[in-house]
Amino acid sequence: MASSAVTPGGLLKHLALVEDQYLSVRLLGKKPAPPRDAVDRYAEPDWEWSSAAGDPPERLYTLWTEAVLRSRANLREVLAESDAGRLAAFTTRDGRSPSVRRLPADLIEEYARHVGHADLIRASVDGRVGEDPPEGFRPRTT
Repeated sequence: MASSAVTPGGLLKHLALVEDQYLSVRLLGKKPAPPRDAVDRYAEPDWEWSSAAGDPPERLYTLWTEAVLRSRANLREVLAESDAGRLAAFTTRDGRSPSVRRLPADLIEEYARHVGHADLIRASVDGRVGEDPPEGFRPRTT
C-alpha cells in the first residue's frame, strides 16, 4: 500500500468532526463543537488528520463518543418536533436545503468510505483481510 497521511486516529477524529458537521451544524445551524470551533478550516483544511497524531487514543475515543451522543440527541429533538422530510438549517450556495432524512444518509456514506480506509490500513499492518480474526484470537464461548 502506498504511503498515506491517513491514520486510525485521524479517521476517528475526522468522523467525530463529521458527526458534528452533519447533525449539529447542518441539521440545526449550531456552531462547531470544540475543538473544531477554534480551528480556521481555511488555513488548516486537514487539521483533524494532522493533529490526531498528538492526541492520546482515549481523547480521540471521547471526542468521537461525545459527537455521536450529540448527534443522537439532535436527531431525537428534531424528529420529536417534526418528520424527517423537514428541511435542515444548512443551505447550499444555490439556496437549497437538504431534508433531515438526507443528512443521516450522507453520514452513513462518509462512515462507509472511511471504514474501507481502516480496512486497508489494517491489511497493510498484519496482512489480514475481511473478517479474519487477529492471530491468536480465541472467541469467547460463554
